Amino acid sequence: MKVDTRNRAKTGSQAARACVLAAILASALAAVPSIASAQSFGDPMNPTQNLGVHPDLLKQVSIDQKLGSAIPLDLTFRDEHGRTVELGQYFGSKPVILTLVYYTCPMLCTQVLNGLDRSLENIPPTIGKDFNVVTVSIDPSDKPVMAETKQELYTGMYERRGAAQGWHFLTGDEPQIKSLADAVGFHYAYDPDSKQFAHPAAIMLLTPEGRLSRYFYGVTYPERDLRLGLEEASSGKIGSPIDAALLYCYHYDPHTGKYGLLISRVLQLSAALTVVLGGIGLFVLFRGEHYVPWSKP
Repeated sequence: MKVDTRNRAKTGSQAARACVLAAILASALAAVPSIASAQSFGDPMNPTQNLGVHPDLLKQVSIDQKLGSAIPLDLTFRDEHGRTVELGQYFGSKPVILTLVYYTCPMLCTQVLNGLDRSLENIPPTIGKDFNVVTVSIDPSDKPVMAETKQELYTGMYERRGAAQGWHFLTGDEPQIKSLADAVGFHYAYDPDSKQFAHPAAIMLLTPEGRLSRYFYGVTYPERDLRLGLEEASSGKIGSPIDAALLYCYHYDPHTGKYGLLISRVLQLSAALTVVLGGIGLFVLFRGEHYVPWSKP
């Protein structure tokens, strides 16, 4: 009778462990479709500044991605204090976020800079320490005093120490501006009637060597995308191990200017996780079968 009770207890223990193992495997496999469903597709939100601009000029406005291309770092501009600077002095050791706007823009440029500032406030990497931001006016009539005002505004909004040494607002002459815009594929047009520029809304990420790494469209930039973009542009020199793991699962889609889940890698990781959890469960199960509790004679 005692033997029968012990056998039934042992059988019940094995069944319980088997149920636990089945639950672990099921939960691991169930994670695959839920993760896969998070991948989204679609065209990028790419607004243009067109307030009061002649419609024919909008045909000239576009973004021509030149991923991997180097920009001319020997171009000269004027910084927010009116000093002549070479573009290359903002490169060399850190990735750079480049924005092309103009400082008297009635709407879109402010939205681009506001959206960038909001996203940068919510990611761990810091302007000036981990990366630089270079904002260049496409309007050759903009003056350094306007650039200085913009710098004070946005570095004040950012509220992190040293931002003024990392976020630079430049002005320049038309040949240099056009050369930079053409190098990054940023096509805009000037309307003399409204005295405004029609231009796309986008920011560019560049490597420390000045090569174009990523484009992000629109006026809002997801923190995850910016963080991963900076991690890639820096060749892994900034960011956390979690960011590096995320980069394995996410890939950059140049058509949308966003990062999306790479399903094949998610499936690989899910399969590996399933095998590991299954192995642990089997080990626990078989160990329990051969375990005989010690009792006093």
